[in-house]
Amino acid sequence: MKRILLVHAHPAIRRSRINKALLAAAQGVEGVTVHDLYEEYPDFHIQVAREQELLRQHDGVVFQHPFYWYSTPAILKQWADLVLQHGFAYGENGRELEGKFWIQAISTGGMAEAYCAVGYNRFSIRQLLAPLEQTATLCRMQFLPPFVVHGTFQLSEAELQQHADHYRHVLTHLCSDAFEPGKVLAHDSLNLAVPLPQTRF
Repeated sequence: MKRILLVHAHPAIRRSRINKALLAAAQGVEGVTVHDLYEEYPDFHIQVAREQELLRQHDGVVFQHPFYWYSTPAILKQWADLVLQHGFAYGENGRELEGKFWIQAISTGGMAEAYCAVGYNRFSIRQLLAPLEQTATLCRMQFLPPFVVHGTFQLSEAELQQHADHYRHVLTHLCSDAFEPGKVLAHDSLNLAVPLPQTRF
């Protein structure tokens, strides 16, 4: 079984229906370690050695967060700036993360059709994630398609639960010995690569 470090970052989780639902769905999935940065470091004083040891202990990382301004919440940028050090994550001798996989699990207020060349965001989610993909590549990690929930302000309770069920299903699949990262690379998202059985929408 693979071990996944789920790094969660939301500065106002109590107001986020979708991130609360996704986080609850991830709790208890065998092989997943949930690590909430705002809970751990409300003062932003990140313990670098501790974070690096957590990365060593896992086969892959899922970064779960709202897609703020086409990027991550501030604490996740702080985390990357401090934890992904030269000599640890990159550079000639920085090979601690080599071969591990990197996944974004993001939520957007905008609908899916807004993320394309003719939409008001002008670019696809995969294009907007390019800086993070390059970060993963520099760290010799494998950047996999994201898990994305769009239109979060308009989700019904049933849709919210369906996305949470799907997220749990994806995480369970990622932890299984049967998971082969190479088989999902061609997809735009893990939502499509690892569909929820008998999905209703």
